[in-house]
Amino acid sequence: MGIGLLFLAFNNIKLEEVWKELKEANYSWLLGSMFLALCSHYFRALRWNQLINQMQYKTSTITTFYSVMIGYLANLALPRMGEVTRCVVLSKKEKIPFNALFGSVIAERVFDLVVLIIIILVVLFAQIKQIGSFLNRILIEPILGSYTGNFWAIIMVFFTMIVLTVISIIIFRKLKPWLKTTMLYQKMEAFLDGFMGGLRSINKVENKGKFFFNTLMIWVLYLAMIVLPFYSFEETSVLDIVDGLTVLAIGSLGIIAPVPGGIGSYHFIITEMFTQLYQIPAQAAIAYATANHAAQTILILLAGGISYILLLLNKRKPLNESTTKNSK
Repeated sequence: MGIGLLFLAFNNIKLEEVWKELKEANYSWLLGSMFLALCSHYFRALRWNQLINQMQYKTSTITTFYSVMIGYLANLALPRMGEVTRCVVLSKKEKIPFNALFGSVIAERVFDLVVLIIIILVVLFAQIKQIGSFLNRILIEPILGSYTGNFWAIIMVFFTMIVLTVISIIIFRKLKPWLKTTMLYQKMEAFLDGFMGGLRSINKVENKGKFFFNTLMIWVLYLAMIVLPFYSFEETSVLDIVDGLTVLAIGSLGIIAPVPGGIGSYHFIITEMFTQLYQIPAQAAIAYATANHAAQTILILLAGGISYILLLLNKRKPLNESTTKNSK
């Protein structure tokens, strides 16, 4: 799937033009984005520590950070494997039950999902003209022909979604007795229980101000990781912070796609967005996507590999005090 999307991203683009863009790029901005990415991962470790500590388990920030980076490294090999991997690593190192750690990761992801939804809503209204025009081109015009109202294009899409949602709810209620007997329904129900449980566990964190600050820093640094590389290329240097939010919101969909490291999906989404929303030349768009994705991948390979080596060199911690107490 990733290879197919990568092919689509580079389709009809002259590689020599992309190579020219990459040769003329100012890579100091990309180095800055790599440093900020490392900082964002550190704040993620700090936030994860808070969730672990509220369960009465003690961990060192540096060990948690190493585990986070090893998790990102695992994602390059197998999508969504990182969450499990970092829990396994920290569980073995700090002698904390895996189930407790995995529950805290679910809580993290639930909260990040809420933040991402908020960002998407902000982007939708901040970029209503561009996004409305984009929706008009790809959804409204193919169905209704020429249509010029960008605002009404968004309204129509939302109205259609509401109608489809209502119809889906009616059908669901009719079929619910039968659906309860299926494995898919039971898995979805378990997922929703975990989702709500994750939100409730966040409410138990002692220092909520610190938790929200760490979350804010994670996402602010994510945004900076996207905006700084804008200035590496002449064509993308005209984009601003609001455009960066749009890339963050939509580009995140490419990263979470079920392909290793978001390769292909990220390139395709970024290229389509830059060319369709901002009329940036395709060769500059794919050059930005390639350079930024490569920079973050190199960072994860280096930081993840070093973290793995450093954890191997450190002696394992004795049985966690909280685990000992619970076993008595």
